Amino acid sequence: MAATLSLIPSTSLSSFRRRNYLTPARQFTKLSIKSFSAPVLTQDDLKKLAADKAVDYVKSGMVLGLGTGSTAAFVVDKLGALLKSGTLTDIVGVPTSKRTQEQAAALGIPLSTLDAHPNIDLAIDGADEVDPNLDLVKGRGGALLREKMVEAASDQFVVVVDDSKLVTGLGGSGLAMPVEVVQFCWNYNLVRLQELFGEEGCEAKLRLNGDGKPYVTDNSNYIVDLYFRTPIKDSAAAGKEIAALEGVVDHGLFLDMATAVIIAGGSGVSVKAK
Repeated sequence: MAATLSLIPSTSLSSFRRRNYLTPARQFTKLSIKSFSAPVLTQDDLKKLAADKAVDYVKSGMVLGLGTGSTAAFVVDKLGALLKSGTLTDIVGVPTSKRTQEQAAALGIPLSTLDAHPNIDLAIDGADEVDPNLDLVKGRGGALLREKMVEAASDQFVVVVDDSKLVTGLGGSGLAMPVEVVQFCWNYNLVRLQELFGEEGCEAKLRLNGDGKPYVTDNSNYIVDLYFRTPIKDSAAAGKEIAALEGVVDHGLFLDMATAVIIAGGSGVSVKAK
């Protein structure tokens, strides 16, 4: 008996193929790929990084010189937190200004003076300029005399800065290099300072407060700011010439004092030591 062959109509076959064998085209979703970069660190972020590294030098039982300025304030904050947590114990701070004294006292840091502690284990402070020899300009915060006294009495002096403070030569930033002078005949000293460095394009200005009155230091002195157009050729000679003027109390050149400088930048934290 012959087999019966059933045929699928062509129209039905076409429909069958469409239904069962033809896969609809895949739908592709366009992906938007964005590049992500690390967040940009602010200057305060960098100062905090440097401050965090600096407190690694601190050990319980130390007598510490507490610096003055925005970067030093982060160090004092960190010391207060470590003292409160019990990580540090028995430290004593010698502040370099009235505002640092107030900040440290509010954080519960025991305080003393150079009279009571003439030998300081470690001082930590910021700087306004740092050259390749680790010489410094300091004192734009107005505390240069007390800073220099405390830091000169320290076995170690660790400086904390962000990388914007690095210069090829002191005075090279074009910002103020402070000189503390007695109030008596201050203009007499301003003129002499101007004449001392006039050939180098230096301009001497009395520092003023926001109200236009002379800025007065914690020691009741005035500050004459020196603005150099080019880096100081011989910082050691300049420091001696300034200090030799009668009526000059001290200057912001801190030469051969730093034992280490902690530098925070976009690529991280580095340490330069002598």
